[in-house]
Amino acid sequence: MVEIIIGIIVVVSFLLFIFVIIHNKFQLAIIKIDKAEEDISLYLQKKEDLLNRAKPIITKELKNEELLPELDIIPVDANNFVAHSLLKKASNELYKILDENEKLLKSKPLNKILEEFNDNEEDIMGAIKFYNDTVVDFNKLVASFPSKIVAFIKRYRKKEFYNNEKREMFEILNEK
Repeated sequence: MVEIIIGIIVVVSFLLFIFVIIHNKFQLAIIKIDKAEEDISLYLQKKEDLLNRAKPIITKELKNEELLPELDIIPVDANNFVAHSLLKKASNELYKILDENEKLLKSKPLNKILEEFNDNEEDIMGAIKFYNDTVVDFNKLVASFPSKIVAFIKRYRKKEFYNNEKREMFEILNEK
């Protein structure tokens, strides 16, 4: 009888130990994802600021008030995914305007903004890569046994990626 009770205590302790380890893996991934989202948000705000600083220079040089209209439609409460998409469209419009009007590249203030803009783009891509890599790890935990049990108990759900490339890679990994 004592052996059974000791056996039950050992099994319960082992399961509790496994639960704590898996829960800690989830918590670490969540902390990393939150940090990446915070970084992405800051970089997107900087990108919007740089585009807004470039707009009056372009408007003055080309005497055209209708440039970069996408900036005016970014909602204040937009999440990072929406803001990233809208700012990407605005960036593409900026590069299109620059390609069509090479005289803009002679503007020193605009060139300084464009340098900052390119550095910021690299920062955004790095933060998004970190986010996507961490989401892959998190989604693996949500989808695999025994961490799937912890995910069910804690109501963790799969998270979205910033691009389809990572999503496709995750789906391929899950098929194996």
